[in-house]
Amino acid sequence: MGKLLIVGTMAFDAIETPFGKTDKILGGAATFIGLAASQFNVSSAIVSVVGGDFPQEYLDLFKERQIDISGVEIIPDGKTFFWSGRYHNDMNTRDTLSTELNVLGDFNPRVPDNFLNADILMLGNLHPDVQSKVLDQMNTKPSLVILDTMNFWMEHTLNELHDILKHIDVITINDEEARQLTNEYSLVVAARKIQEMGPRYVVIKKGEHGALLFHDDNVFFAPALPLEEVFDPTGAGDTFAGGFAGYLAKTNDVSFDNMKNAVIYGSTLASFCVEKFGTERMVELTGDEVYQRLQEFKNLTQFEIELS
Repeated sequence: MGKLLIVGTMAFDAIETPFGKTDKILGGAATFIGLAASQFNVSSAIVSVVGGDFPQEYLDLFKERQIDISGVEIIPDGKTFFWSGRYHNDMNTRDTLSTELNVLGDFNPRVPDNFLNADILMLGNLHPDVQSKVLDQMNTKPSLVILDTMNFWMEHTLNELHDILKHIDVITINDEEARQLTNEYSLVVAARKIQEMGPRYVVIKKGEHGALLFHDDNVFFAPALPLEEVFDPTGAGDTFAGGFAGYLAKTNDVSFDNMKNAVIYGSTLASFCVEKFGTERMVELTGDEVYQRLQEFKNLTQFEIELS
C-alpha cells in the first residue's frame, strides 16, 4: 500500500440546482478527492489552505477518516475560498455566480515531512505554479503524478500549464477541456496530442457518458452508471479522481491494466457523489454500498459474445 498526497482546495460552496439550493457548505477539490480516497484506507495527506472561518468540525471530518491535515495551513484572520454556482435543468451546464479566492490567492503549499516521499501525488485543480511548487518539494519522484486542471487555467496560464505537463504522468480533464487544450474535436486525436505534451496517460471524463483512458495506442472506456436522478454534480470529477488515485495507492500498481480498475472505482464513487448536495453522500457512504454498486457496474458492462 502506497502513500497518497493530495493537493487542492478546501472551500465553501453555495449551490443551486433544479432540486433546491444551499447556503455555504463544505466543498473544494481536495475535500472530495480526500473523502473518496479514504474509502481505501490508504495513508493520505492533504495540502491546502483555509481561513479562520473554516469550522473545526470540517477539519475533524478529515481526521476521523485518518487523513493527515498537517499540511493544511489555517490563516486565522483570512477567509476561506468560496464558489457559488447555478446548474441548468440538464445538470450538464452551470453558471458561476461568484468566485472569491480569499486565502487561496496567496497560497504557498507546504508538504508535510512524512509525505515528501509519497508514492502517488494527486495535484488537484489549482494554478499550475502552485502545482509545480509541490512537485519541486518532493524528495523523490512519486511512482505516479496525477494532475487535474480546467479551462480557466488554459485561458489564463497556458504556458505555465504546458510547463508542468512535461513532468506529470496522468492528466484528468473533461471532454470540453481536452478539446480546448488541443484544438481538436476528436477525443482520440486530442488524447494523442496531450500525450505528446508530457502525460503518458490521459483520462477524459465525459460526465454522465462515462470516462476514457488513453495510453499510447491503448484505449479503455468505462460507462457511467445510469442513475434515476442527479441531485448535484459538484465534486463528481474530483470524487472520480480521488477514487482513481486512492485505488492505485491501495494496490501499489500503476500499470495500464490496473488503471482500468481505478477508472471503474472512480466512476463508482462519483455516482454516489451526485446523489445529494455537496459532500453529504460521500460522508455517509459505506463499504457495503460501494461493493454493491461495483457489482452493478460489472453487470452493466460484462457480456459474452462469440466472434466467428
